[in-house]
Amino acid sequence: MKSRFLALLVLASLTPVAFAEPSAEQLAKWLKRFPQADANQDGVLSVEEATRFRDQLTGKDPRKGGAPRAFDVDPGWDADTFPAHAACYRSPEEIKALFGGKVTSFPKPANGALRIVGTGHSFMGPGYNALPKITEAAGFTQPLLTHTGGGITGSARYKWEQENGIFQFDGKPEPKLLASIANAEWDAMMWGPYFNDRPEYYRCWIEFCLKYHPDMTFYLSDAWPQLVQLEEIPKSEDELSAEKIAAMGREKNAIYGEVVNALNEDYPGKVFVLPTSDAMVLAAERWHRGALPGVEGLHRVLGGKERSLWRDQLGHLGPGFDRLEGYVFYATLYGKSPELIEGDIAFGREKNSGGEKFPSPELDRVFRQIAWEAVIGNPLSGVKDENGDGIGD
Repeated sequence: MKSRFLALLVLASLTPVAFAEPSAEQLAKWLKRFPQADANQDGVLSVEEATRFRDQLTGKDPRKGGAPRAFDVDPGWDADTFPAHAACYRSPEEIKALFGGKVTSFPKPANGALRIVGTGHSFMGPGYNALPKITEAAGFTQPLLTHTGGGITGSARYKWEQENGIFQFDGKPEPKLLASIANAEWDAMMWGPYFNDRPEYYRCWIEFCLKYHPDMTFYLSDAWPQLVQLEEIPKSEDELSAEKIAAMGREKNAIYGEVVNALNEDYPGKVFVLPTSDAMVLAAERWHRGALPGVEGLHRVLGGKERSLWRDQLGHLGPGFDRLEGYVFYATLYGKSPELIEGDIAFGREKNSGGEKFPSPELDRVFRQIAWEAVIGNPLSGVKDENGDGIGD
């Protein structure tokens, strides 16, 4: 299962255009890594065999959700530079003018808050919405500017093209983030992942940010286990054991750990993981032993229960789990356990049924525990808590 998902990352990122003239050396590397792609077993991987193998792995399957996993990527991403008219090459004043003179800025916080810019899609939305409510309960306001979209339109690659007015947006720049990054002060940037991500989709953002803010740090969510990772959709929740979900989580760790490690080779100590995948794996393990108060099911697609960890085939979170993602964001960014926040938080999404509040305060406390456990347990989060006081060392 791991090799299949790694193959998705490497081979599916190559579009028919980019695949047209791979070198013999590149084909040899692919053959060594994916020997099953050699259909006729002659020891030589042809372009046709590599393309067929990619298509077999990434063809859109309506049973497994609607987000495209196979898509064209402009060959310009393989060049050493972007087109000369890209917004990123202009002066701060010119970039600001491209966005109608609009710049978002925040004064330097006196309370330790980070000024954050971010991209993302529907998997990041729950955390982006919950984070400001969590920080407010922790005693400070969260400065946040995002440029998001649904599915692929929220990916780091898509937003870079859109902001710069290049490739599919040629001559139509929309530098919502670039204008503010170049003309105001920022401390961190966040992204949501997407299928077939490459380090270069993030490297361009990092280079631009560090040009203006050398001390910025960067955070990539690793999402969470999805049914799309499985060869076949399970027939019931009984087939989705805690062990299987943990294995799916390890695949996510490998995929996005590979991206983060590659980026940290160029920018040591700058890029971290938001371990939402680990948090959902831990939540699933607790559900299996009956330790998620009020949660009725594991996956709504399989069990039909509204109060489940996941609600659809693509893997969007079930009700209440926006809090868990928000707590993971908070714990990673600020190196503090959400358990240290006193009292309840006014998320405004509780639902009452027969006098029962959901999520309950008890479930909310479990979410806080899980988030901190996930964050300090993942070495790529950058947060450690050796003395167990709930504050990063």
